[in-house]
Amino acid sequence: MKNVVELNHPLIEHKLAILRDKKTGTKEFRELIKEIGMFLCYEAMKDAKLEKATITTPLEKYKTGKLDEDKYAFIPILRAGMGMLDGVISVIPNAKIGHIGMYRDEKTFKPVNYFFKVPKGIENKEVILLDPMLATGGSANDAIELLKNKGVKKIKFLCIIAAPEGLDAVAKLNPDVTVYCAHIDDYLNENKYIVPGLGDAGDRIFGTK
Repeated sequence: MKNVVELNHPLIEHKLAILRDKKTGTKEFRELIKEIGMFLCYEAMKDAKLEKATITTPLEKYKTGKLDEDKYAFIPILRAGMGMLDGVISVIPNAKIGHIGMYRDEKTFKPVNYFFKVPKGIENKEVILLDPMLATGGSANDAIELLKNKGVKKIKFLCIIAAPEGLDAVAKLNPDVTVYCAHIDDYLNENKYIVPGLGDAGDRIFGTK
């Protein structure tokens, strides 16, 4: 799929193996989500435009490029997306932060929106959405629609694990949004969980089960 970038790297596969293991504890799980989020952000920023700048090194003046960090916003989808936030902030520390609150209705499997707060001038920023799991694609598409209704023109979606069904759903409704994922898994089961997956990312990040 043209709008999907999957990280293919031995270190990522190694970290995912630990992340998937049901014996991995909350502390290590949380740290791995943060690390992989950072790697995803590096990949997503490959097309970043730098502005010309002149700095003074200890030896001389030097013409270089610098990122205008104010042009970027990170928006985690609550609550699991918060687990990726520290990792991406370490890449662009001065990016603005917003939040979108959603939960999945256990009967319909559809996302329910309950919170939406974004920085001022969001329509002029490149927005990077964060959610560890892209399952049905419902939450992703709802979040993208909310942002587009605010005038946002450039959106990227970062996730740890993606299901083919979720990728298809995003590509169908939002072909202009690139999805960056650490791994594309096999399928969704009857309860709409990603297989082989890693369980409920929110519960494992926050230790609620």
